[in-house]
Amino acid sequence: MMNRKVFALTAVVGLLLAACAPATPAAPAQQPATPQAEAPAASPKKRVKLVINGTLGDKSFFDSAQRGMDMIKNELGYEVRTIELGYDRNKWEPGLEDAAAADDYDILIAGTFDMSAYMSRIAPQHPNKKFWMFDAGPDYEGKEGGCSNKCENVYTVLFRQNEGSYLLGVLVGELLKAGSLPGVEGRTKVGIVGGLDIPVINDFIVGFKQGFAESGLDPEENVLVQYVGGDSPFNNPAKGKEIANAMYDQGAAIVWGVAGNSGNGVFEAAVEKKLYALGVDSDQYQTIADPAQKATIITSMLKNVDKGLLRAAKLDAEGKLGYGAPESVGVAADAVGIADNENYQKFVPKEIQEKVKAAYERVAKGEVVVASAFK
Repeated sequence: MMNRKVFALTAVVGLLLAACAPATPAAPAQQPATPQAEAPAASPKKRVKLVINGTLGDKSFFDSAQRGMDMIKNELGYEVRTIELGYDRNKWEPGLEDAAAADDYDILIAGTFDMSAYMSRIAPQHPNKKFWMFDAGPDYEGKEGGCSNKCENVYTVLFRQNEGSYLLGVLVGELLKAGSLPGVEGRTKVGIVGGLDIPVINDFIVGFKQGFAESGLDPEENVLVQYVGGDSPFNNPAKGKEIANAMYDQGAAIVWGVAGNSGNGVFEAAVEKKLYALGVDSDQYQTIADPAQKATIITSMLKNVDKGLLRAAKLDAEGKLGYGAPESVGVAADAVGIADNENYQKFVPKEIQEKVKAAYERVAKGEVVVASAFK
């Protein structure tokens, strides 16, 4: 009984104290969070795919294109991929079809005249994708089964190899006229090993002969020309070596391979004959690993496919790349030229270097028009 009274009294006291205590301030109302500006969505990386009708490792043309892909990746942060179709021609068209049908690219690149007809047919089937070609273009006019949409989604860059070859012809003509190369024993002939008898290869030859003639030496008498031909005109170094050996035996002091990987056989022949060679497309003094072969390469005529592809990527990013028509670039755009390296400085006297520079300036300013195999 006593416990009940104590409990009741305690409860009453608790109620009185609670009633007299100051009220606890209410917690401030929760303010709505200030909306944060949404971070801009990151632009998806462009995906660029290169499809080559051959393989990497030619040390010249296709390797130059691959360097361009590496530059696009490193400088622009794009995702890049290269597909090698090999040298079986039967695989080129279906290989390009499969590459174009996939959804893993924004820009698809292919090169060489062999791919032109395929690109003319395939690119219009994918109007929402972009296609680039180098060294040859599709049939923009839609003739003979060409582009049904005028290839409005295809950009083409053509290189004026005739201009770069003209400079090389000036150089070689002056070297042979001067007789300054060690061990040439009065030879005044130069050989050119072409891959195929086609306009793009003949463009090299026409330009070279024009420059060579400025030395006063007759190009028809002193410039030997032969083509590799066959099923693998650009991947037959054994045949390239055989032709080069025959040219050296005919009195050539220098042989120039304009035949992709077939041209690499020229360097083997030059070593055996203890004579000289020229590189093409890339600075082959830098790309050839064998020291003995490197030592034979006076210089290379550069076709800067790598710089051309990087330039195209930058213009495309700015919305300034021209689709639906080919673009031609040459000496004035630094798209073609001659490699100035250790061997060039070793073998080419300063006075001849100055003549080459003067020829370069004349071409760049349009004071010299170089003949072309393209009509």
